Amino acid sequence: MKQQASALVTAADISRLAGVTRATVSNWRRRHPDFPAPSGGTDTSPTYDLNAVRAWLATRGQLPEDTPADELRTALRSHPGDGTLALRLLPAVLAAVRLGRSEREALPELRDDALLRWISSAADDGADDIPGVEAPAAYSADTTVPLRTLLRYVVMDGAEAATDVLAERLLEDTGSTGTYRTPRPLADLMARLLADGAGAFPASVLDPACGTGSLLAAAASAGASELLGQDILVAQAAQAAVRLRLSTSEAAITVRAGDSLRADAFKGRTADGVLCNPPYGVRDWGHEDLAYDQRWAYGVPPKGEPELAWVQHCLAHLPPKGRAVLLMPPAVAERTAGRRIRAQLVRDGALRAVVSLPQGSATPLHIGLHLWILERPDPQAEAPGTVLLVDAAASESRDLDWPSLDDTVLSAWRPYLADQDGFTGAPGIAGAVPVTDLLNEAVDLTPARHIRTAPRQALRPALLAREAAELYGQLHQSAKDLTSLSAKGDWPPADDRPRDWRTATVADLLRGGALNVLRTAPAARRTRSGPPLPQPEPESGGRPTLTATDVLENRPASGTEADLPTGIALPLIQADDVLLTELLHTGRAPVARVAEPSEAGTFLGPHLLLFRPDRRRLDPWFLAGFLAAEQNVNAAATGTSIVRVDPRRLRVPLLPLAEQQRYGAAFSRLHELRTAARRADEAAEDVTRLLGTGLTGGALLPDGHGSA
Repeated sequence: MKQQASALVTAADISRLAGVTRATVSNWRRRHPDFPAPSGGTDTSPTYDLNAVRAWLATRGQLPEDTPADELRTALRSHPGDGTLALRLLPAVLAAVRLGRSEREALPELRDDALLRWISSAADDGADDIPGVEAPAAYSADTTVPLRTLLRYVVMDGAEAATDVLAERLLEDTGSTGTYRTPRPLADLMARLLADGAGAFPASVLDPACGTGSLLAAAASAGASELLGQDILVAQAAQAAVRLRLSTSEAAITVRAGDSLRADAFKGRTADGVLCNPPYGVRDWGHEDLAYDQRWAYGVPPKGEPELAWVQHCLAHLPPKGRAVLLMPPAVAERTAGRRIRAQLVRDGALRAVVSLPQGSATPLHIGLHLWILERPDPQAEAPGTVLLVDAAASESRDLDWPSLDDTVLSAWRPYLADQDGFTGAPGIAGAVPVTDLLNEAVDLTPARHIRTAPRQALRPALLAREAAELYGQLHQSAKDLTSLSAKGDWPPADDRPRDWRTATVADLLRGGALNVLRTAPAARRTRSGPPLPQPEPESGGRPTLTATDVLENRPASGTEADLPTGIALPLIQADDVLLTELLHTGRAPVARVAEPSEAGTFLGPHLLLFRPDRRRLDPWFLAGFLAAEQNVNAAATGTSIVRVDPRRLRVPLLPLAEQQRYGAAFSRLHELRTAARRADEAAEDVTRLLGTGLTGGALLPDGHGSA
């Protein structure tokens, strides 16, 4: 009988398995001679035999109970030589969710031969739907273990969660790097910009660089009935095909793999709208091969301007008056090599708006990206005389506020779309810039360089002076509160060495009845027993919903029932519940806090974890402080492109209740201090911005200057 090879795991895999940091794994390797020796990999990135690692962890009491996701990862890693296994298992996810619940639950219990016949049939049926899956499909007996594990995971946690784990493996198998999803709030904003002046959404939408399908999913949610996608990476295109079919049951979906610029899968086809987040800075995009391509109606893109090739590719797939929205790096708006194409886009009326976004809106997070809104010109119509420029980054704060950002962009775009000649704009934020002002030697389309400085005639000195006085009062009070809080506190050192506690995982505390963990599945997520649930309409007077952004920014509940799924029991927040953000964001520390009495009865929004402790055994603020510890959250993180916290892996020290309460009081004070510091920072930013505008615009005079 052939023995199945053990999986090979990296140090990062071991840290997730044991619920510790990577630094801890490195220490184990150096300090413990009996730590398993590398079985593969390289000197800088060794891999280890999974069975040996598990046995070593078990002898030390460091091996937590496996989650269904861990079991699936282990089963996939047991096939290190099969780089297509995760791809070939994707049809099983789609086929399983199309079955009734009882049939789906029976699948993992089928005999090996019956299970292999089922997956072969599923793959043959899905060959046209999922790029990279070929028919007739051949599956060996070695496939049965990961297939059964996958199906059990689908039954327990749903198809989307199973697809996430397969996606992790796909990235590992293909070695793909630099692939990022468009954040859902940004994808939703881009989709809203496709709607016409009456609010009607395009029936068909194309994304020629679709990745895993984020933009097309947003288009489907907005009302598109036909989705067309293409991606150069087979693994990405396959994910998009599966994720879109899981999230929408009504739209017709066609996803193809291939290079859209060199091998357009939809050549000669037009779509009513286009959404695209093209790859940035790819110099080998086909400049030499495509020099005489008919798509270059506005000029042949230079080799160093691949984004302008994508702009013209998208325009070529639109009918007259059809609209496209692209996410672009800011340099495209000003680079010298692209100025002739930019000029032609502006002159012909193809470029309708440029929106600058705050840093952190999308990867790369340190750069403020741009949105370009394009429209294929109608040859029978006169070219517009202005271009809308919106500097949505002008009002950016340290914390990205998506509702405010949406409002800034849409409150400029929609009135401009309705009445371009009568649009007055917002000083320093948005303006309709005449084409003649843009067609200079540089053709610089950066919004801040045209509209950030408010016109002098729009400034009202008396009003600015009153606003400045009010903001100074707010700053003074905020600084007073911060000073009062920072003056408190005696933080004595521990002994010579840091304290060492016995800890328990949240999974252990759940089994012991010390707490409960609740969450709300994201809206439109497919349930285990049926198709995606429809989005509810907002109800006036309904219960508010506490969102993840509300917790991050420590503000009152701002969501509505439209943010929630229907058809399931929704958790209601109680006073003293502990709230922890589920998704981890680069450059931001995890946030946890205790629910206020005023928040009792509000709905728990998606991407939040709610821990409800037994107050006789756990202090809420003690729990919040240790759950949000950076090393604790990092050790419990799962995923690659989207990093989530697995709450069962989080660890909590086992301390007497009286000692917990002392720590809880300290964590509560830290929360108050952080909140006061945030308010003081925001107040200082507001007052300095207003005073700077007034001084440079001639509306305010320096202190001590007197009246002019």
